[in-house]
Amino acid sequence: MLVLMSRGVGRDDVRRVVELLQQRGLEAEPVDLGERAAIRIVAAAGGPPDPGTIAGLPGVERVIPLGRPFGRVERRRRLPDTVVRVGPVAIGSGEPVLIAGPCAVETEQQLLTAARQVRRAGARLLRGGAFKPRTSPYTFQGLGEPGLRLLARAREETGLPVVTEAVDERSLELVERHADMVQIGARNMQNFELLKRIGESGKPVLLKRGMSASLEELLLAAEYVVSEGNPRVVLCERGVRGFGAHARYTLDLSIVPAIRESSHLPVIVDPSHATGKRAFVAPLARAALAAGADGVMIETHPDPQQALCDGHQALDPDEFAALAAELRALAAHLSARPETVT
Repeated sequence: MLVLMSRGVGRDDVRRVVELLQQRGLEAEPVDLGERAAIRIVAAAGGPPDPGTIAGLPGVERVIPLGRPFGRVERRRRLPDTVVRVGPVAIGSGEPVLIAGPCAVETEQQLLTAARQVRRAGARLLRGGAFKPRTSPYTFQGLGEPGLRLLARAREETGLPVVTEAVDERSLELVERHADMVQIGARNMQNFELLKRIGESGKPVLLKRGMSASLEELLLAAEYVVSEGNPRVVLCERGVRGFGAHARYTLDLSIVPAIRESSHLPVIVDPSHATGKRAFVAPLARAALAAGADGVMIETHPDPQQALCDGHQALDPDEFAALAAELRALAAHLSARPETVT
């Protein structure tokens, strides 16, 4: 970051600003630009400083960012990409991971049936919502802690690690106790206190993109988690608000190569929540792998017509098994292609 001083500012003024910056934990040094004095901020103990606060210091004309504000999750050319391990499953290792299960945990029979079905079809992780943040207060909100206990039971029977959503700090404590991976949903992508709290946890995190979030905002949300000491973050594209009525959201597959270009974190795609339509899930899941995603997350239900939550987008067991087979064949084909993102 370069701090450009106003014209006519003397050395003593520059020195005072350098001292103020150092008092704030910043490593700063004067720079001679000929006609204009400047200060270069070399490093910051607590992460990149806020340009707005520096611009208000006496004698400062403007602040020029020289790098990206998400330094911990930014791609570093000479370092390997992050591989996030959830139990025995490695996300980002080069083999696409299939995550599947119902939108919500409803009953013991429903969940265990779904878990057995997705395991037979080749899923590596079981998803299921115990806490469900819903737009309407009158729709099914999830079973809460009893749902988490059912997820733990399904893991015990099938061996599938469990990923489920935490909606606040209280539910996070329960999710940490029962699940293998914590999902931070789209509505909480910028719940910064929750992000900092999960950063202290050490649990693997599935961070969904907000429905109106830019690439930089998503990476800055991940930066919150990583800056608190938890590097085990998987990003998830789940669609952004668009103009058409043909699908619930617009699935932005262009963000997959964009993330791979900008960050070392793995990225998966959720076509179920993005489209809200069962018929669109399979083609967009295939497209996600072709775009370079490290996996996909699919909703499936033993009987979608009886689902208490989002049954219109859930695949039935036969549809899911067919898609899982297609994705395995596609992944084998794609693995033979040369890598294009460096």
